[in-house]
Amino acid sequence: MNIADYLGITLDYAVIAIAVLMLLVLILIIVMIVNVVQMKKLKKNYRIFMDGKDAKTLEDTLIKRLDQVDTLLAANDENAKNIERLFANMKFAFQKVGLVKYDAFHEMGGKLSFSLALLNETNDGFIINAMHSREGCYTYIKEIVDGNSIIVLADEEQEALDMAMKSNSEE
Repeated sequence: MNIADYLGITLDYAVIAIAVLMLLVLILIIVMIVNVVQMKKLKKNYRIFMDGKDAKTLEDTLIKRLDQVDTLLAANDENAKNIERLFANMKFAFQKVGLVKYDAFHEMGGKLSFSLALLNETNDGFIINAMHSREGCYTYIKEIVDGNSIIVLADEEQEALDMAMKSNSEE
């Protein structure tokens, strides 16, 4: 008695079943070869990654890098606070300048007299007026609050004030 008779199938079905099983075995062999190749690549990459390092030194390196990140984050926060403080202080610094040179007494020549306006962000500051004559140089200062002076300004002083108020308005 042969195997086909024992299993109760005809020879044609037995050949087909054996062919299907052989095909299945071939597919499994191909899948196994692909897995072996991928595993070798993975092992090679792992060896490269771990080359010269043991798990302890790798852990130390990671801890060191994380500490550096924490330090950088703290420094970044400190820098942000410093920048805010600088911008707050800049409001009070003189940012706007206007300078007009003129000849105060028309007999001197050379435009040795000047009006200098210095203003902060809110147009508060002062105007220095220096008038040069043959007898000497006379200096006056006038306070500016919100772009205006309580004391009447001379033409040159008003021109310097206007120049200062326009000097930062283009930004």
